Amino acid sequence: MREMKFKMERSGLLQEGDAVTVTEGELPGSYYYTIDPSLAMSANIQLRDRLKVREGTVVAIEENHRGFYVTVSFAE
Repeated sequence: MREMKFKMERSGLLQEGDAVTVTEGELPGSYYYTIDPSLAMSANIQLRDRLKVREGTVVAIEENHRGFYVTVSFAE
């Protein structure tokens, strides 16, 4: 299992236990992932850390002074 954090701008868009699909975006030298349909976005990920699967499950949602963070578990 692999876990990845995503930044979500508003609360209530996702709940723990939700099955999600991510879309991969490419930048020069790195990748980023977006939970469909544009609910949350990952940080930039290096090529060596690229996801092998595109479906996961929300395992946690945290709120802090910077916003909402969603942790998704992927079966890799």
